[in-house]
Amino acid sequence: MTASTRFHGSAVAAPGGRRRGARTDVRGALGALGALAALSALAFPATALAAGEEKDLFTRGLEAGPLFAGLAALGGGLLTCLTPCVYPMIAITVSIFGAREAKSRREAMLLSTSFVLGIVVLFTTMLVAAALSGSLFGAALSNRWVIVGIAVVFIALSLSMFGAFEMTLPDRLMQRLSQVGGIGYGGAFLLGLVSGLVAAPCTGPVLTGIILWIGKTQSIGLGALVGATFSIGLGLPFWLVGTFAVALPKGGKWMLGVKSFFGIVMLIVALYFLKTSFPALSALAQPTTPFMVVMAGLVVVGVLLGAVHLSWDEGGAGVKIRKGLGIALTVACGFLLVASLDLPRLASPVPSAVAGEPAAQQLTWLHEEAAAVSKAKAEKRPLLVDFTAEWCGACKQLDKDTFSDPRVMAKAAHFVAVKVDATDDEDPQVDAVKGKYKVVGLPTVVLYDSTGAERKRFNDFVGPEVFLAALEGIQ
Repeated sequence: MTASTRFHGSAVAAPGGRRRGARTDVRGALGALGALAALSALAFPATALAAGEEKDLFTRGLEAGPLFAGLAALGGGLLTCLTPCVYPMIAITVSIFGAREAKSRREAMLLSTSFVLGIVVLFTTMLVAAALSGSLFGAALSNRWVIVGIAVVFIALSLSMFGAFEMTLPDRLMQRLSQVGGIGYGGAFLLGLVSGLVAAPCTGPVLTGIILWIGKTQSIGLGALVGATFSIGLGLPFWLVGTFAVALPKGGKWMLGVKSFFGIVMLIVALYFLKTSFPALSALAQPTTPFMVVMAGLVVVGVLLGAVHLSWDEGGAGVKIRKGLGIALTVACGFLLVASLDLPRLASPVPSAVAGEPAAQQLTWLHEEAAAVSKAKAEKRPLLVDFTAEWCGACKQLDKDTFSDPRVMAKAAHFVAVKVDATDDEDPQVDAVKGKYKVVGLPTVVLYDSTGAERKRFNDFVGPEVFLAALEGIQ
């Protein structure tokens, strides 16, 4: 797309476990490892998708993004339902809305469906509201203290998962909510709405991250999809028990493992947010395969030590030390692994077709917009302007997969390239530069030819092939 803009002018029972053999202990640890691997995809869907696809398939991966996001939210809802403050509600709630006394399987199914629809309406409305207010998230996430506040929320959620305190609604409010509902489909629907509110404290570890993500995407459709699928995951056990009278497994120590699992992920997410304002936290991260393998291995060691499957109450000081060390190792190494996936790849060897080019002919970046514009004008060269920010996932993906591609680096060698760091959205200079280039969101990449005419603008991630095609013919 061309334009006339010019760059020079514009508490559960069964704690006992001392008599268990080492085999059971290892089995629990291995189960926890599988769960941790699954949740890493739920907590960081974009990273998981990018890591599993070749670069030329990334566009197809983005097209499958809504489906992936919906499945991740569905899994998050199911995991939330396994927490000790939701799981025990299932049988009691099903009895309240009458599915146990239904005269037929059809009536039981309709009552259960009405109940789940109440949950769907509550959380879908919540996430659509997050999408509608999404324009506020970019500016908010550029403020260090907002980020610190978000991290504190995640840390508090984590501590609650580890049993430091219980997250519940006030007793008086709980008593009033318990009286809502009644016989019939409308009553079951209202009870679903209320049950969603009662379960809200336990949905925090998953739902808080989803709300932040939807707020940044600003997509009402995606908010509705993820809200609905999360609600279906949360309501599915209620529906199965209500419709088919399924007998649920007894609550026990495994539910405490689910809580520890969430607690670990919340701590990793808190560190992930904090690294935006405190880059030193991820200083040890390296975008190399050996480093990532070592970090993944240490995460395994932390889980085997007892980060997830051990309980604080099941033994003496030795068990507590094992669990504490396991949590610390899993969180630290898990965070460094995720931070490494965020870093641009190290420079790859230049293909033979451009191997003869001197180093000066490869793409290099300036960081002062005014100096870059002056250089492009003086040398009559095209200009590449990349607006980026620490909180912008797609910007980091451009650095990792597109700008670091040897073909792109060679093809764009004749451009004057400048990166504009828009992390601090309150900086008047940053605001002025964004206004000059009519930037309304990140990422934004603008290409100008040597006459100063805008030739192409990208407002989302594009892979190397698409970017190479956009560079074609710009002189």
